[in-house]
Amino acid sequence: QVQLVESGGGSVRSGGSLRLSCEASGDTSRADGIYCLGWFRQLPGKQREGVASIDSSGYIAYGDSVKGRFTISRDNGKNTLSLQMNNLQPEDTGTYICAGDLRYDGFCPASINNMAYPYWGQGTQVTVSS
Repeated sequence: QVQLVESGGGSVRSGGSLRLSCEASGDTSRADGIYCLGWFRQLPGKQREGVASIDSSGYIAYGDSVKGRFTISRDNGKNTLSLQMNNLQPEDTGTYICAGDLRYDGFCPASINNMAYPYWGQGTQVTVSS
């Protein structure tokens, strides 16, 4: 089992910034596990979409709608994934959800595909007003 806890959501005006964090925890029976993590969002009336993910070597995948505005990073020592969101727009309003997996093969692909992750956080709300 993997537990994912998001934080950092809130309300901002158009053009503003927010920083989201996701902390992963889970199976401690093995020391060789690594958390594969990604950000998704659920916008009102739309299907859940991938926002960003980063793989074990630092390769990053971004959704087209956030490229150039959002920056993903991870702290492997703390099993934490962050998402810096700049120039937020009203159409970014929604629930931002951290997704994860725990792997023991030493590699995490950068995936913004829903199917890549068996574990999901509760989400944190981001509201952008015009």
